[in-house]
Amino acid sequence: MSSITADGLAAPAASPVGGEVGPLEQKHLQNANYRAVAGSEELTKTHWHIASANALGWGFDGMDGVIFGLISPLVVKEFALTIPEYRSGIQIALFFGIAGLYFWPWLSDRLGRRTLLAVNIAMFSLLMPVVALSPTFATFVIARSMVGFALNGEWSLGSMLVAETWPARLRGRVISASRASWCLGASLAGGITGLVAADFGWRVAVMVPGVIALLAIYVRATCPESPYWVRAQDRKQRIAETLSRGGSVSDEDKTWFGKAKSVGIRQAFLPDALPATLVALFVACCSTCIFGTVGGWMPLYLATEKHWSTAEYSLFYVFWGLSGFLGLCVAGWLADKIGRRLAFVVTLIEGAIFLTLWVLTDNHVLMWVFGLAWSFGFLGFWGPSTTLTAEVFPTRIRGAANGVVWAIAYFVGFVLFPFVTIALQQYAGSFTLSFLCIPVLMAAMAVGVTMMVPEHSGKELNEIIV
Repeated sequence: MSSITADGLAAPAASPVGGEVGPLEQKHLQNANYRAVAGSEELTKTHWHIASANALGWGFDGMDGVIFGLISPLVVKEFALTIPEYRSGIQIALFFGIAGLYFWPWLSDRLGRRTLLAVNIAMFSLLMPVVALSPTFATFVIARSMVGFALNGEWSLGSMLVAETWPARLRGRVISASRASWCLGASLAGGITGLVAADFGWRVAVMVPGVIALLAIYVRATCPESPYWVRAQDRKQRIAETLSRGGSVSDEDKTWFGKAKSVGIRQAFLPDALPATLVALFVACCSTCIFGTVGGWMPLYLATEKHWSTAEYSLFYVFWGLSGFLGLCVAGWLADKIGRRLAFVVTLIEGAIFLTLWVLTDNHVLMWVFGLAWSFGFLGFWGPSTTLTAEVFPTRIRGAANGVVWAIAYFVGFVLFPFVTIALQQYAGSFTLSFLCIPVLMAAMAVGVTMMVPEHSGKELNEIIV
């Protein structure tokens, strides 16, 4: 018989052998890929397929986000926009992206992780050409909104699927390494913008990510459903059938069922989940506020204030992304080896120091040196960040709670905080003051992480008590 853990489910590493298996799991066990991740701690090809699919999704997410950042000066120029007008249009698109951040993970608690991961990536890839063909800025904003809604579920779905299938001892590094491919996508975006947008315009550059429709086929063909999710559905069905027959269930089952059958925003704020939700909100909101200024305004800053050409700042993004990729891989390794908290602190402080030096120098060579140095920690801390939010919630609400947390964080970091960024830019007549706020936020986050974040390295998901 399998062991029952804190969430009342058999952990995938101890899949029932010869014991009672629910009807949904019996169906999934007919699939070799599911069996490969449901029965042991040994790594298999299926584990690598899951990690690769998530990494590809993150990579194209990075390419999408950075391409839109890099072409912002070109879009502003073509549609004759002011900076506040452009900011407002992007913020409208972000509202739809925030809806997608909640919708897809919420739906995954009902329909599963794998299929939705494939669906939202495919939708994104098919919508990119619509953006490229936008005749007006209003059309651009509408199309960008649809793309954001389609793609933003990947944030949580991919990380959850990896977290729920890979061995606990490797969870931090594999989620971080998968997340690191965002940086490779950012580097590729720099190459695309430099080689394509500079010569053929931003519309052609935006068309390139549309080829990722094939990724959905890869995800659907090679990735099994999460054993954690499957066993939660079987448990839910068993309890419901027992109660419908007038039978009795244990107090533990009754309490769990009362929560599991009503998944939504309110669940994340009930007393048992509230501590995890508050910690996850702190980490996610800090992450988005820190990234929002750089992610949204660095190309414009380099173009207008440092007078870098499109080709140069695009090339800078290539190497900036590669340095961030290394930072994320190292941060993931540290998260498993020395713990989540210390990995956070190391990467945050490193990034804060070199970002400050980068902003304060006018030396062209030092801008390159300091820029590549700060990307190591600035992007690296996202490894422990996305690992923590993927692991702190019980299976019954893991999708919905992740959706709530990242939706709120996106609203705070990418909708509200840009008003601060632009207010400072308008007040000072430069982005310098706005960029100098970021190292301060990173140092503050390091202090908060030290005080608030629990240590989960090496623990099975259902051993993490919330």
